[in-house]
Amino acid sequence: MSVAPVESGAQERMSAASGAAPPAAKPQMAFDLSKRLSVRAHQIIPGGAHTYAKGDDQYPELAPGFIARGSGSHVWDVDGNEFIEYGMGNRAVGLGHAYPAVVDAVMRELAKGCNFTRPAGIEVECAEQLLRMIDGAEMVKFCKDGSTVTTEALRLARAATGRDLVACCGDHPFFATHDWFIATTPMNAGIPQAVRQLTLTFKYNDVGSIRALFEQHPGAIAALILEPAKYADPDAGFLHEVRRLCHENGALFILDEMITGFRWHNGGAQKLYGIVPDLSCFGKALANGFSVSALAGRGDFMRLGGLDHDRERVFLLSTTHGAETHALAAAIANMKVYETEPVIEHLYRQGERLKSGAMQVVRRHGLDRFVSIDGKPCCLVYSTRDTSGAPSQAFRSLFLQETIRRGILAPSLVVGYTHSDADIDRTIEAIDGALGVYAKALGDGVERHLVGRPSKIVFRRYA
Repeated sequence: MSVAPVESGAQERMSAASGAAPPAAKPQMAFDLSKRLSVRAHQIIPGGAHTYAKGDDQYPELAPGFIARGSGSHVWDVDGNEFIEYGMGNRAVGLGHAYPAVVDAVMRELAKGCNFTRPAGIEVECAEQLLRMIDGAEMVKFCKDGSTVTTEALRLARAATGRDLVACCGDHPFFATHDWFIATTPMNAGIPQAVRQLTLTFKYNDVGSIRALFEQHPGAIAALILEPAKYADPDAGFLHEVRRLCHENGALFILDEMITGFRWHNGGAQKLYGIVPDLSCFGKALANGFSVSALAGRGDFMRLGGLDHDRERVFLLSTTHGAETHALAAAIANMKVYETEPVIEHLYRQGERLKSGAMQVVRRHGLDRFVSIDGKPCCLVYSTRDTSGAPSQAFRSLFLQETIRRGILAPSLVVGYTHSDADIDRTIEAIDGALGVYAKALGDGVERHLVGRPSKIVFRRYA
C-alpha cells in the first residue's frame, strides 16, 4: 500500500487533521476516568504501569493517564480527549498508530494462528528481510523486547571470548532491565555486589576512557556496547576507533540500535556512519509498535547459539513468544514500507520543520537560556531549565502540562511518518502558548502555574 508521506495520515486522523487553528488552553480538560483507573492500577500493578517511562511520576497531574486508541499521529485517551502525539510509543511506532499496511498484514496472519509447535515459514521470510537491510549481518534471532537481545548479545560475547567483564556507555540512558545494566544506575536495589562488579562504563566520544578500560582490565573484557549516537553524531572516526580497540583487545563491538534503527537510516545508524559491528540489536520501530526485537550479526558468533559447531553451546534467545507469526508479519510489512516509501526522509523533514518552528518561538519569548531542542531531526528531545539555568523537572512538567492543555502529548518531540504539515503547525502554535506560561513562571515562580507535584527522573534510589 503506497501512502504519500505528508498526507499519509489523512485516512487515519479525524478532526485534528483539518488544519484549523489550534484550540486555546483548555483548563476544563477532564481526566476523570484516567484518575479512577490510576487508583486501581496502583493497587494491582507496581508503579501503576508496565513501563517506567509511562508511569504517573513521569507526567504532570493534569495529563491523560490511559490511552484508548491511536490513529496515525493522533491518540485519544479514555476520557475522549484527543492529542497529536510525539514520542510515538517510546519511539516504537515509526509509521503511525494503526498504520493500515501493518494492521492488514497482522490480521491476515493472525487468522491462521500465531504460535505453533515447530517454526513457521514466516520466520525465515522475516529473517531474510531484515538481513537484506542490515549490512554485514549474516544471521538473526528474534525476540520480544530490547532488554533481552542486548543481554543475549553480551552472553554471546562472553561465550565467544571466555571473559566475564562487559562495558557499556555511561552516557546512554538505558540498555536493559537486566542486572548487568541496572547495576550501573542508582536504582540497583536487589542486585548482588558480585554482579555489579562485572559491568564497567565508559564515556561517549571519549576514546581515552575506552583505552583506559582495556589497560586497567587486560584480557578481561568480553564486549563493549553502546548506541551509535544519542543526540549528536559521533565525532569523526570515533566508532571506527572503538571497534579497532575492541578487536585489538579481543573484545566484541556491539551496537544498540533500538532507537537509531529505522530512524537514522533504513540500514540503521551503522549504515549512516559506515561502521559494521560484530553484533547489533534492533527493536522499537522494527515492527511499528508490535513486539519484535532482533539480535543480528556475524555468523561465526551467532552460530554459537545454533547446532552446527563443535564448541560449547550457548543458550541463545529461546522464548515461547519470540517468533509469534502476527508480530513477524508486522515487522515484514513495516520494513517493506521503509524500503518502498520515503519514511526516513519524511522523519528528517518533519523533524527539521518542527525544530525550526519551535526554536523560533523559543527565541521570540526570549527563552534561549531555558529551553532547547536537541537531537537529530528524526528523534528530537527537549530540555527545560530554571532561572539558574539548571535542568528542571518542575519546568519540564509545566511545559508538558501546558502543551497537553493545547492538545499536544509530547514527552519528547519524536515524529512519525504520519505527522502532517498541519500537525507540525498546530504543535508549534501549542508550544508558543505553553512557552508564554513558561516565561511567566520564570518571573513569578513555577509553583504558581504547575498544578500538583513535578515529574521525576526514572533512575532514582527512593520513590
